Amino acid sequence: MGPAARLAALLAVLALRAGDPTGAAARGDTFSALTSVARALAPERRLLVLLRRYLRGEEARLRDLTRFYDKVLSLHEDSATPVSNPLLAFTLIKRLQSDWRNVVHSLEASENIRALKDGYEKVEQDLPAFEDLEGAARALMRLQDVYMLNVKGLARGVFQRVTGSAVTDLYSPRRLFSLTADDCFQVGKVAYDMGDYYHAIPWLEEAVSLFRGSYGEWKTEDEASLEDALDHLAFAYFQAGNVSCALSLSREFLLYSPDNKRMSRNVLKYEKLLAESPTRVVAEAVIRRPNVPHLQTRDTYEGLCQTLGSQPTHYQIPSLYCSYETNSSPYLLLQPIRKEVIHLEPYVVLYHDFVNDLEAQKIRGLAEPWLQRSVVASGEKQLPVEYRISKSAWLKDTVDPLLVTLDHRIGALTGLDVQPPYAEYLQVVNYGIGGHYEPHFDHATSPTSPLYRMKSGNRVATFMIYLSSVEAGGATAFIYANFSVPVVKNAALFWWNLHRSGEGDGDTLHAGCPVLVGDKWVANKWIHEYGQEFRRPCSSSPED
Repeated sequence: MGPAARLAALLAVLALRAGDPTGAAARGDTFSALTSVARALAPERRLLVLLRRYLRGEEARLRDLTRFYDKVLSLHEDSATPVSNPLLAFTLIKRLQSDWRNVVHSLEASENIRALKDGYEKVEQDLPAFEDLEGAARALMRLQDVYMLNVKGLARGVFQRVTGSAVTDLYSPRRLFSLTADDCFQVGKVAYDMGDYYHAIPWLEEAVSLFRGSYGEWKTEDEASLEDALDHLAFAYFQAGNVSCALSLSREFLLYSPDNKRMSRNVLKYEKLLAESPTRVVAEAVIRRPNVPHLQTRDTYEGLCQTLGSQPTHYQIPSLYCSYETNSSPYLLLQPIRKEVIHLEPYVVLYHDFVNDLEAQKIRGLAEPWLQRSVVASGEKQLPVEYRISKSAWLKDTVDPLLVTLDHRIGALTGLDVQPPYAEYLQVVNYGIGGHYEPHFDHATSPTSPLYRMKSGNRVATFMIYLSSVEAGGATAFIYANFSVPVVKNAALFWWNLHRSGEGDGDTLHAGCPVLVGDKWVANKWIHEYGQEFRRPCSSSPED
């Protein structure tokens, strides 16, 4: 098998190779890429057209019903209307025997709603699945955790970090968009169904509060009610160990639904528990955030994400500098790249304006039809996971001349051979709602990694291009090195994954912080060891 064939085999193993674009829009994956979420606007516009048509039909029908009502009412209000008049007597008998039956059993209403339902069924296959609702709800919880967002603030459309008495605005939207009681209930219910009462309780509390404020109002689109929210919140508190709150909420539930036998039994159960252990009345259980076993660096990771991108300023560390970089390459002599040294160990560099707006837009356009849910290696399988929420596509340099130009530019700037099989095809990634990639290494840490199937060694370097800007969040955090780099549109971030000895650099453990607001696109070029022997010579010293 030749080098090019080995590269193609690797990409097949990774299950991220460009495939049939019709399969890229699999239901249940809408939430994992913002471009997929944006595409969901199209079917909703079709639904709006259907609903407008239905409303016009109903408005015409109701106008006709109002005409009939006014006609009959006027006869009843006129005391001089004698039934002795045979014409009036006839019309009375006709109305009661025929007209009213026709009004009540009119097919117009059923025809209107049937047309709406038929139209919905045609659009339904293009709508997000329930798994998307779950994924979007978990994204809100992720943002709540990582950025320490206040649930009440989120429900009002405000992105605020609350620490003690301090309130920090992380993002100020141009237009406030608040959540409804039913919205909050659905988020809480997703957590509730997972047994995650740490997240379920604040969202259900907000749902209860909003339902109370609008009690008696009916909204066609709502799935839940105050009783539903009270029911779930009461049991969530009970499961969390707070029997007193569970009892209070259950009693409130019975005020609205006194005949509910299950809730009545729960009240008796909670009363008995409190009677047997009076200390439960005042003792409130501490609800702990669910542990994430695979993420041992959670506090550091989230702390770096909360800075929204920060690194030492150059005047604090003189060895960090900015310059115009040509790397002694004729390719860059007439148009050097602005270079900013971000960190020395590990060596991390930011190249500003590496691509222009048109190039970034074209790369996104080339990748979009082929995006599929990003996966990670799990043994011999490649699986989508909660700690990586995005879609990605691989672009061969034969797809468009721009990709060849990009490879030449990367090669000139880094001095490395970026042609297959010494480098992988360009991977383009679009992050989803709260999209992120928790701390990980780009280089292989196991000799059985699929990366070695390329037969070109480990990933020696990463060249990551920011193809878009974001309003907030999405920084690249280097965990052990303790710094983060914000998203800088059109810039490229470069770092070495391996020491010159070939050993992996542990300080390159990094993460893509959750995108708080915005549509984040990046392109990754991973360069391998082989082919770089004379471009980046090896060294036996572990310090190099």
